[in-house]
Amino acid sequence: MTLRRCLLPLVALCASTSLSAQTADPLAPTGRWSAYQGGSAQTPPMGWNSWNAFFTHVDEEKLMGSAERIRSSGLAQKGYRYINIDDGWWIKRRTSDNKLMIRTDKFPSAKVKGDPSFRPLTDKLHAMGFKAGIYSDLGRNICSQAYADGSEQLPEGSVAEREVGLYGHTDQDIRLFFADWGFDAIKVDGCGIRAYAADAPRVTSGQYRALAPLIDQHSISRSNIPAVKALFADINQSLAKYNPDGDYMLSLCIWGSANVRSWGKDVGNISRTSDDISPDWGRMLTNYDSAARRALYAHPGGWNDPDMLFIGKGDFDENHLTEARSHFSLWAMMNAPLLIGADLRTTPQALIDVFGNADIIALNQDPAGNQAVMAFDADGFQILVKTLANGDKAVALFNRGLAPVNAILTADHLKFRDDRPVALANLWTGEKSSFTKDMKLTIAPRETAVFRAKGDRTLADGLYLSEQPGMVNPAADGVVQPEPDPTIYRSIPNWRGTRGIGERPMYAGYGGAMADFTPYNQPLVIAGKTFTSGIGILANSRMEVRNNDFSRFAAQVGVDDSALTPDQPVRFFLYGDGKPLASTPPMRRGDPARPLAADVKGVKLIELVARADGVKANAVPVTWGDAALLR
Repeated sequence: MTLRRCLLPLVALCASTSLSAQTADPLAPTGRWSAYQGGSAQTPPMGWNSWNAFFTHVDEEKLMGSAERIRSSGLAQKGYRYINIDDGWWIKRRTSDNKLMIRTDKFPSAKVKGDPSFRPLTDKLHAMGFKAGIYSDLGRNICSQAYADGSEQLPEGSVAEREVGLYGHTDQDIRLFFADWGFDAIKVDGCGIRAYAADAPRVTSGQYRALAPLIDQHSISRSNIPAVKALFADINQSLAKYNPDGDYMLSLCIWGSANVRSWGKDVGNISRTSDDISPDWGRMLTNYDSAARRALYAHPGGWNDPDMLFIGKGDFDENHLTEARSHFSLWAMMNAPLLIGADLRTTPQALIDVFGNADIIALNQDPAGNQAVMAFDADGFQILVKTLANGDKAVALFNRGLAPVNAILTADHLKFRDDRPVALANLWTGEKSSFTKDMKLTIAPRETAVFRAKGDRTLADGLYLSEQPGMVNPAADGVVQPEPDPTIYRSIPNWRGTRGIGERPMYAGYGGAMADFTPYNQPLVIAGKTFTSGIGILANSRMEVRNNDFSRFAAQVGVDDSALTPDQPVRFFLYGDGKPLASTPPMRRGDPARPLAADVKGVKLIELVARADGVKANAVPVTWGDAALLR
């Protein structure tokens, strides 16, 4: 489906076309991994972006100065390879042929014979060992045009010349960025399909043309989700056309709106889960919370993105190293992109050392691709655990508050045996220690203590699915009515302050699949029996599980005791490479858990289906208790 077919007022047609394409049974096994496999992001992208430091006031000197610091400081050798130009680079769209023009007064190397070109800049970055990224928007216009006040580097000229976004020009612009200019990555914003309604002040004043919003950031019901997905589908089609080697990276930036957290994993390499971050502790908590419980929605090739690192300013400057280390540690544990937003030309060495902690970076770049899972979850304190490719565990103890926490780390948190020693290495201090069963630690205010742990697994002959979320894809998570997530910290946004009534839960992520908890963050319980390991998901769901040479799948399945409907029957099915392996009779709330197991030797893709005919709401959580792949 092309963008030309989606131009308003044909969005309704586009939406109906997308909906008709979805009439196939989403629970039917396909034997195919459906999460995003385009582009090149087998591990989370690392690098630098101009926005946090310079907003639209970006230029070649600032960009190259930061690139040089990444190289000279040793950060490049540690994996920081993307140098990304955000908003502020363009001056207009030439109306004679609709080609984008570069602001050559800010990027002098773009002055070449003929039309300005970023090719000299990208060639230089490539010669330095970097990859280059650029920025655009889904709409006709961009974020800075909608929200900037003062003398920003905004596009100039007539109304038409200032329409520099992708809308109506996707194929032409993607070809320009990648084939002609040599970029390797693109960040695509969504302000252009959100902020230019007919009654918007900058539209009524005649500055910009109206474009009926496809996104309402505060409302799922007022967002045209099929039309938004169609715009990204068009981008993906062009990216594949102009990058035949598949070496590109697509960043979706629509801030958790339009229910993107259910489908972003199927569309791009990184997908924003929240509004913009700012250098404030509270805002960092908001962005962290938007991704922290969504481990099953991140996989090699596609990652949750709670926005760029804001280390270098405010609560994360050189006078707040505890906070800076926490910010970095949490992003690493979540497998978030590690994109530096500081002016590296002036960044103190103490913060360069934070960015350069090789042991923490290794957790983020671990090839298993497992985002950390919550092992303990309270308002003021959390324990996150990640299973690494070599069998070690990473564990982060996060004190969100302003008073010390006397914490107890247990072997159970790590899914290690409690009668055998557990060895710990503190990845910030280098200190080594060990414990058996449990260990007491005092975690300072706003501190995140991070350890690499070695021990004997509770499950000696395999892995629980909740230990390998990077290999599990909720292709259909059963969510019928997307709900705002009440577990996300509601901070005071620095761009609005205390104007209005304050933020309400707005990011639609509640009710999605969770590791070791129900979709609504409750313990996994079937007929009174609690499972400390497993997957919680809604009925009418299908999960795809990649099998890495395991021989057997086993689980205890049933309707979770938290289900609101007592007599709704649910059947559980197991498929291997699209073929039926095992199933259960109908089960209801209160029925004891049933074993569901099968030989999966040689099977590449296992699919777990929970089907409840006639359910029209998010009413039936089901539990795949102790779900595991065994040798």
